[in-house]
Amino acid sequence: MNRTDFIIDGFNIYHSLVDAGKHLRGASTKWLNLHSLCASYLHVIGKDAQIEKIYYFSALATHLATIAPEKVEKHKTFIHALQETGIIIELARFKPKKVWCNNCNSHILKHEEKESDVAIASKLLEVLITDECDSVVLITGDTDIAPAVRTSQKLFPEKSIIFGFPYKRRNNELVKLASKHFKISKENIIKHQFPDPLILSNGEKIYKPKYW
Repeated sequence: MNRTDFIIDGFNIYHSLVDAGKHLRGASTKWLNLHSLCASYLHVIGKDAQIEKIYYFSALATHLATIAPEKVEKHKTFIHALQETGIIIELARFKPKKVWCNNCNSHILKHEEKESDVAIASKLLEVLITDECDSVVLITGDTDIAPAVRTSQKLFPEKSIIFGFPYKRRNNELVKLASKHFKISKENIIKHQFPDPLILSNGEKIYKPKYW
């Protein structure tokens, strides 16, 4: 048995789903059953591959709670759906930062997502060090993960590190690092949407957020 972990960069895949939605003329893309999607690519990893754990990394934009509370609630609803399928949620945070605005000729306050990249890299090393899995699939196209992948390959040459590139996020630098890679197609995104409503194990129903 090939024990396989999936580590998902939530923001990277979210923006890919936005792109997919545009190319699919507004078809539902964001109500994505990530567990089902990951399972559909096990054949790429090997005929004996089985899901061990799936980790989803993201952050709640709580700084938008007063001006766009629906965005935070939609994300929470999605996280609830993911947890129902057994996905492990790892949340980072947004940090306020003053940046210079050339248009208004002054400093303005913006918020940047912090810690997710380091958290993903740390999780990659953790699951290898603890021998939790034989293969790791990184669902991202972000090259910030490259140093951690190189280190992991040096320390654990017997393990497989595979990239699953979100729609329109294929990266040639990461392709060269990976033992295998695959691209997530817009067709497969459509195929692996949650039902609406999603009925939870306790009988509760949760509905797809509007415009998702």
